[in-house]
Amino acid sequence: MKSAIVNALKGFAMGAANVVPGVSGGTIALVTGIYSRIIAAISSLASIKLWKLFFKGKFAQWWKAIDGSFLLALGIGIVLSILSLAKFLTWTLAAYPVLTWAFFFGLIVASAIYMLIPLRNWRFMDVLWLVLGLGIGLAFCFLTPSKTPETAWFYFLTGALAMCTMILPGVSGSFIMQILGKYDTVLAAIDLSAPNWSVLLPLALGAVIGIVAFAKFLKWLLARFERQTMLLLVGFVLGTLIKVWPWSNMEAVEAAGKGLQIGGAVLFIFLGIALVVGIQVLSSHKKS
Repeated sequence: MKSAIVNALKGFAMGAANVVPGVSGGTIALVTGIYSRIIAAISSLASIKLWKLFFKGKFAQWWKAIDGSFLLALGIGIVLSILSLAKFLTWTLAAYPVLTWAFFFGLIVASAIYMLIPLRNWRFMDVLWLVLGLGIGLAFCFLTPSKTPETAWFYFLTGALAMCTMILPGVSGSFIMQILGKYDTVLAAIDLSAPNWSVLLPLALGAVIGIVAFAKFLKWLLARFERQTMLLLVGFVLGTLIKVWPWSNMEAVEAAGKGLQIGGAVLFIFLGIALVVGIQVLSSHKKS
């Protein structure tokens, strides 16, 4: 029971990180010492051999092989975190859009910088990978229409992409939703009094399929091309920063009626940076 509660609390922290664009659930998993266990457990769900145990009725063996108790506790924590924070963030985005996005902007900038710090002995190809990621990020922002489809297949795709990034240190799932123009919609759909199932069901299905399919590939990718992958990701994150610029949506700023709030925005950018620095200090302490 104690182990389950601890894992649920770690899941709650991961869920909170992924509701906020800029803090990665993968980073929180590293800080709390469960990253490798998560990747191994999720990767096992893609094993045909283990699913044969399930369909043969050997449920206890299957549950143990996929680390089911760990995944269940973690999942409960993540869901509770998302449900509890969604309404609060919906309110802050409507009432204080500049300050909220300034905080997110600081989180993302600091996260990108921290992803670059461990990389030593830079070579020409490293710069090319970073520039390539930057180009992809910019293209993604400019080519993604301001209004994306309100269809089940697009919510499925959003869920799959967002959940894949949840297990990537440095990239936030909610940041991907923001790039795809679905962050506000998803937050509004997570309403306990009147949930929007036409959004949540395809999103959840995409999330489950996406993370199971991606975990095995990520394990292989990081084992063979970790440096290139991280450089590409950092470039992508930096290229898509224009999506979270505090004044990128002037309609929302004017609707809030609180002006440009430049001084407050600067303060909240630094608060976002400070939070990431704190998380990274905890991460370094955990590793040591």
